[in-house]
Amino acid sequence: MDKKSTPAPPSYGDTMSGPSRHAHTNAVIEAGKLRARDEQEMQFHLQRLQLDLGIYNSDIEPEHESDLYCNCPVHRYKQRKYARLGVQNHWSKAVMYPGEKAYHDCYQNAPIFSSNPYQFISPYSIGYGSFGTYNPRGSYSMSAYYGMGRPDPSLYARYLQKTLSLNASLNSAAQIAIDQQEPRINIWESIEPEISTSEKDTGKASPDPSNSEKGAKPSRFSSLRRAFSIKSPEEREIARTRKAIARGQSLRNEILHEENGRWPDNDWRRLVAEYQEHVGMTQKIAELRARSPIQYLHLLRAGYFEPIPVEWANLASNPLKFSIESGSGWRGITPAWRGYEDTAEERLYWVLNHRTGITGPRMKPDPISAMQLARSRMASAVEPPPAYFSPDDTCHVQHKSDGYSKQVMPAPFRPFDAPEVPSDDTMILLDVSGSMNFDPIRPVYQGALITQYEPSTQPKNKDLAKAIIRRFTDAMINHDHSTTGYQLVTFDDNAEYIGFLNNRNFRDMWNQIRFGGRTRVMTGWQLVKNLHFQKHSESAYYHPVYGWQAGPETPKLRLLLLLDGEASDMDEFELDLLSLSWVHVTIFLIGVDGCPHHHRHANELQRISDVNPHVSFVDAQGNTPERFVTHELLKRHLGYDVTMTEFEELEHPPAYSEM
Repeated sequence: MDKKSTPAPPSYGDTMSGPSRHAHTNAVIEAGKLRARDEQEMQFHLQRLQLDLGIYNSDIEPEHESDLYCNCPVHRYKQRKYARLGVQNHWSKAVMYPGEKAYHDCYQNAPIFSSNPYQFISPYSIGYGSFGTYNPRGSYSMSAYYGMGRPDPSLYARYLQKTLSLNASLNSAAQIAIDQQEPRINIWESIEPEISTSEKDTGKASPDPSNSEKGAKPSRFSSLRRAFSIKSPEEREIARTRKAIARGQSLRNEILHEENGRWPDNDWRRLVAEYQEHVGMTQKIAELRARSPIQYLHLLRAGYFEPIPVEWANLASNPLKFSIESGSGWRGITPAWRGYEDTAEERLYWVLNHRTGITGPRMKPDPISAMQLARSRMASAVEPPPAYFSPDDTCHVQHKSDGYSKQVMPAPFRPFDAPEVPSDDTMILLDVSGSMNFDPIRPVYQGALITQYEPSTQPKNKDLAKAIIRRFTDAMINHDHSTTGYQLVTFDDNAEYIGFLNNRNFRDMWNQIRFGGRTRVMTGWQLVKNLHFQKHSESAYYHPVYGWQAGPETPKLRLLLLLDGEASDMDEFELDLLSLSWVHVTIFLIGVDGCPHHHRHANELQRISDVNPHVSFVDAQGNTPERFVTHELLKRHLGYDVTMTEFEELEHPPAYSEM
C-alpha cells in the first residue's frame, strides 16, 4: 500500500440516510477554511526559524535588535505574519463575542497606541535598538546569527508570570461580560409584555379615569414630554421589553437555522444526540441552550456539540489544529480562550468541564506548574523490580550504559472495562515519526528556559518499540492461540497499513517500516477505525461526515498505541476517544531518561486516563526493563490483573522463523 493513501470506506455495509455532501456553512466555517490554507505552513516556518536561532521554548518568538526591516530571517517571518493580518481579522470577526475587540502584534513601529494588552510583556530585555528607535519588545544581546536577540532566563520567568496573570484576568472578565449579555428572558417561550389595548394602539399610557371624574387637568409636563418625545418610565420599560423580545426571537431563529443546517434530518440528530450522551454532555448542553443561548450559538457554529468530521484527520490543518496565541491575538472559540496552545486543547478542556458529574473545574496546568509537576514526577522514579531483569533487553544488548534507568511506577491496576473476550480485536498503532530514529537527547534548562540539548545514553526509541511489540505479540499469540497475529498500522504525517504481525513474519514485516515525518496520530487512528469497521460493517454504519459509527453488536477494539512524544493532534485524538465506548486504548509512552518533557506529557496522559476509563497508560524512560513494561501493558490491554505466573507462561512463544 502506498504510504500516503488510506483505505476508502468500503462499498458494503449500511450507510446513514441523508445528504452525501454536507453543504452547510457559517462564518466560523468559512473563516476556518481561509485560515487553514497557510496555517500549517506558518507554524512550520516559525519552528524552523526557532531551531535555526537556538530558541527551544515553543512560545518564544524570535526578535531582532531593531524593527527596521533588513531582509533577515526574523524580519521575513514578521513580514509573513503581517501578510496574514487579513486572515487574522477575518477569523477574529467570526469568533469574537459581542463587545470584544480584536488586536494583533504586527507593528512596524512602536505600538504605543495599540489595544494589545500583551504588548509590553516580553522574554527579552527592554531598551533601545541599535538604530535608536524605541522597541518595546526590547533590545537584545548580540548573537552571531544576524544579530538576533537571545531570550533571558530571568526575564522569561517574569514573562511567563505576567502572561499567566494577564490570561487569568482577561479570561475572567470576558466570561463575566458575556454572561451579563445573555438574555434575561427565556427565548424558547412566547412572552408578550402586559400592555393595555390603548398602549398597543398608541404606544402611550391611557389617562387615569379617576382623575377625569374629578375634572383634574392633565399635568403640564405630560404635553411637554409628548412634544419632546420623552417617554415615561412605564413606556421605557415596555420599549426595553419589546427590544429584548425581538433580540430573543432573532437569537432563537439563528440557533434553529444553524441546528437545521448542521443536522438536516432525524437520523443526523439522533447521531448527534448519541454523541452528546456518550461524552456525558447532554444535560450541560441543554442547560446552555436554555440559559446561555449566545454562548450556545457560538459553540454550535464551531461544532462543539457533534463528533469530529472524519475528513479533518488527514488535513494538514483543520479547525482543531489552529494555534491560540494570546499575545498575538489569534483567538480561540470559548470566552476564556487565553492560555491554551490550540483549538483542540481548548475544546478538550471545555468538554471535560461540561460533562455530567464533574465536581469542580478541570484546569489545564499552566507552563510553570506543569514543569514543576513534571520534575516532581521525575524525582519519584525508583529502581525497577529485579524480578523482571532480562539479559536480552535492548539496552543490555546494545550496551549504551550499565543497568536500568529508574522508572516511575504505574498506578496499581484497577479494571474498568470488561476483560477481553474472543470476539475482541487487537491492533497495534505505532508512531514512526523522525524522532523514533534519532539518537535520544534531553533538554538542558536554565530556570524555565531551554538553553541546549544533550545526548542520552540509551537505545533509539524505534529499537525499544520493536522489542516491546515483539514481546507483546508473543504473549498475545500465546494468550489467544492466534495463528494470524495482529494488524499493525504506522503513522507519521500519513498512515500506512503494514499487515498482520506474528511470530513467523515479524522480521519481514518490521523491515517494511520506514521512519520519518511528524507525529500526527489522527491519521493512523482513522486508518485503524476503517480497518476495524470494514471487518464488522454488518453491525455498524458509515456517516458521510462523521465516518464509521458502531452499533450495539460491534465487537470491541483493543488498541496498543506506542508513542515517543506528544503528537501534534494528541488533544484531538483524546477528544475523539471520549465519545467511544467500543474501544479500549492502552498507550505506551517512550521517554528519554531525565527529560522533564517526557514527564509533562506523561502527567497529561495520566489526567486523560483518569477521566476516560477506556484509556490506559504506561510509560518508561531511558534503559527500560522490557518485561516489566510488557507485563503492565498486558494487564491493561486484557482488562484483568495478569499474575506473574501467568505472565511467565505467556512469555514463551514458538520459535521465530528467521526468513
